[in-house]
Amino acid sequence: MDKGRFAVPAGITAWATALGVAALMLGTGLSAPHPSGGRELLGSVLLVIGGLALAAHRRAPLMVLAVTGVCAVGSLAAGFDALAVSYLVAVYGAVRAGHRTIALGVSVGLVAVLHLTALVFLEGTVGETMARARHTLELAWLIAAFAAGEAVRQAERRADEAERTREETARRRADEERLRIARELHDSLTHQISVVKVQSEVAVHVARRRGEPVSEALLAIQEAGREASRELRATLEALRDDDTAPPHGLDHIPGLVERFRGTGLETTLTITGRPHSVPAAVSRTAYRIVQESLTNVTRHAAATTTSVLIDYRQDALAVRVDDNGKAAVQSPPAHGHGLRGMRERVAALGGRLRTEPRSSGGFTVQAELPTNGAP
Repeated sequence: MDKGRFAVPAGITAWATALGVAALMLGTGLSAPHPSGGRELLGSVLLVIGGLALAAHRRAPLMVLAVTGVCAVGSLAAGFDALAVSYLVAVYGAVRAGHRTIALGVSVGLVAVLHLTALVFLEGTVGETMARARHTLELAWLIAAFAAGEAVRQAERRADEAERTREETARRRADEERLRIARELHDSLTHQISVVKVQSEVAVHVARRRGEPVSEALLAIQEAGREASRELRATLEALRDDDTAPPHGLDHIPGLVERFRGTGLETTLTITGRPHSVPAAVSRTAYRIVQESLTNVTRHAAATTTSVLIDYRQDALAVRVDDNGKAAVQSPPAHGHGLRGMRERVAALGGRLRTEPRSSGGFTVQAELPTNGAP
């Protein structure tokens, strides 16, 4: 069931109920005719214990049912005429928890035991003792407790089913949206990337047949086209497969660095800490940060060297990419789509991202991705 913003904690509610019932039963028992001396003390203690036991009626409903039943029998044997309110609440809790058959069996047995107890321990005629037993546990109140517990159980079950239905509907809509995005990516990007890939490969092939040198830029375009095709295919598969096979992660970073070395950029990769498995989302985000950072370096920074640092920490994965490009301390970073995408990925994981010019020249991208408890 939904909790309001200012809902009282369940523990406080349970103890408040227990204390209230204990006070009610003790007050009722002492206000009516009752024995004195040791029997008065025993009966009072049993009435209080029966009420206080209700504090555990959510955690152990059957145990509370047994304790309150014993206290009801004991207080009647001691000579107290008080309605077993604590047992009625315990019946409500047991039925609400789904123990209807046990609660019914225990209640039938308790009614019989109460009548036998009245005959054995109470003075007076048979009719008077039977009336006192019935007063301790009246059938009308017992039926009401059963009905209330079952009504609440059914309401909670319907609420749980409605919640599951909402989750299934949301999951189905997410799957449909994923398939729609996959179709749009396929229709809008596959053809253009294929054209770039084919044209670059033809240009390289023709140049080599003629014995002409192939420029580094053309080779980089050829490799980028191949990589884009692979990435797009992997992304489409991941979208169609509910993200069960993430396209790239930490294991692919060495290959990514090697490809950028092929473009003429002197790139180094350093891995520190004790490598350990990290959640798929963290691994995928780390790869994207390195990929986007190196792409920005080759496009905009006019850098000659770049360093990539992957630091495995106990509860986090740190990623740092530094270059010696044109950026200066006085020049603020340009927040393009690449940096915005990085920030969104990092923020979704609860991490931190810092992008700024370095004091010694160049630019730095630093990310800290939490791994403790991440999905």
